[in-house]
Amino acid sequence: MKAFTCQKCGNRLYFENSACVSCGTRLAYSREEREIVPVSPEGSYVGSDGSVRWVCTNTLVTGCNWLARREGGVCFACELTGAHPDDTAPASVRQQYSYAEQAKRHLLVELDALGLVVRTKREDPAEGLIFDLLASDGIATTPDVVIGHNRGVITIDLAESDDAYREHVRATLAEPYRTMLGHFRHEVGHYFEWQLVRGSEVMERCTEVFGDESVPYEQALKRHYSEGPPKGWEHHYISTYATMHPFEDFAETWAHFLHIHDTLGSAASHGLAAPVPTDKAFSEVVTDVWVPLSAALNVINRSMGHDDLYPFVIPPAVLDKLDFVASLVQDSTTP
Repeated sequence: MKAFTCQKCGNRLYFENSACVSCGTRLAYSREEREIVPVSPEGSYVGSDGSVRWVCTNTLVTGCNWLARREGGVCFACELTGAHPDDTAPASVRQQYSYAEQAKRHLLVELDALGLVVRTKREDPAEGLIFDLLASDGIATTPDVVIGHNRGVITIDLAESDDAYREHVRATLAEPYRTMLGHFRHEVGHYFEWQLVRGSEVMERCTEVFGDESVPYEQALKRHYSEGPPKGWEHHYISTYATMHPFEDFAETWAHFLHIHDTLGSAASHGLAAPVPTDKAFSEVVTDVWVPLSAALNVINRSMGHDDLYPFVIPPAVLDKLDFVASLVQDSTTP
């Protein structure tokens, strides 16, 4: 995430700010300009091209601070939301909904920064993207929510926004890391595999790197939860979940590509690291820049009594997988 400053007074801003705590200026995020911009007290903003934008109508519903194309309308990020809790949902669910929307906005900023094309289902019913944000655990109308992706429809369990619930699941599954943003990054990995791994040459290379995707998914799922990861998995995979099926290996690798890309960009924007070199393979960036930086950040986290920021070891086989994912992104954005 880039460093933002108030265009009125120069105060440092967070991406989630809807007002400057220094000068009180009302703020909103302009996706077209990729900046946090000052808006009028009524919530309007005149862009550099002369067009007028308005603060998203969901600002009071989810805390959205993005600009919409019309007064009383929703922004692009909110257009990507399908099913979601309504005003009759318990306050706890509505709060979880707000947290999920915040994570989704963060994801979209990174996808935009990478140059990846994101289309809504309204724009492209067949291959566009939409997020169903549903609540589970008997606290809403949907008792069982399965996080997943199916042809552009990503389902997220809002219960994962609850720290206690998420930590319980993480500990139960013996996972080193589990966050709401991580779920969004993983599931959008399934979507972009569907979008970008096309054509015989790319598909053959993907199979070579991640394995045979024709293995029945349900069969792999049952094996994973009954037998666990194979012996020596840590030499070939980024996580135990990645061992379940090539689809999951790809999505886990995609998520880590986004983890690393975004954190390195944030570190550079805030003066903690040099800008990420563009003339190196992504695997080189990981070994030369990310590994030492993440090790230092792990120590800093421990100094505050927290768990490691990045509790993963990246073996050479995963470096190859990260390079493949990076090449897909590069090829999709090259004119």
